Amino acid sequence: MKRFSLIAMLALYATFSQAQEYKLPALDPSPADILYYPLNVAKAKDDASPVVKVVYSRPGKKGRDIFGVLEQFGKVWRLGANEATEIKFFKNVMIGGKKIKAGSYSLFAIPEKDKWLMILNKQTDRWGAYTYNEAQDVVRVVVPVQMMEKPVETLSMTFNPQPQGANLIIAWDKTVVELPITFK
Repeated sequence: MKRFSLIAMLALYATFSQAQEYKLPALDPSPADILYYPLNVAKAKDDASPVVKVVYSRPGKKGRDIFGVLEQFGKVWRLGANEATEIKFFKNVMIGGKKIKAGSYSLFAIPEKDKWLMILNKQTDRWGAYTYNEAQDVVRVVVPVQMMEKPVETLSMTFNPQPQGANLIIAWDKTVVELPITFK
């Protein structure tokens, strides 16, 4: 009788533990990435805290002309693909000489051939720059464009530590810009 009960329980378990099939979306061709400052702070095994977090999608060049063609000069760009790039400050910082309160913001750019207008905006959780509202801008900063010899295939961001904070480095194709952020 014990043996029969065990077999019946195992059969019942097997019947109800069948994996359900779900229709999952295809992989995004412009995957999302997360960047922290200090770099790798999220992987720290101590109580280190981030100062800045950037969430952005990474489109690829894929043989295309990027700045001036795909991302037109003089037009607001979401600074990536898919949702607008979001930047979160865990403490107050300074950008372009303006005090920025801790919190989450969208980061946009208006690229030009020799400079970019970097825009920190109060709107978050937006797709692209379609509903960008200039009235929600917190600060606008002009940064110079630097050209690289070797193109960067996929939009990439990192931080470069500075004595008073860090510069957000944004590179794609043969273009790189740096947005200085002060927090010390």
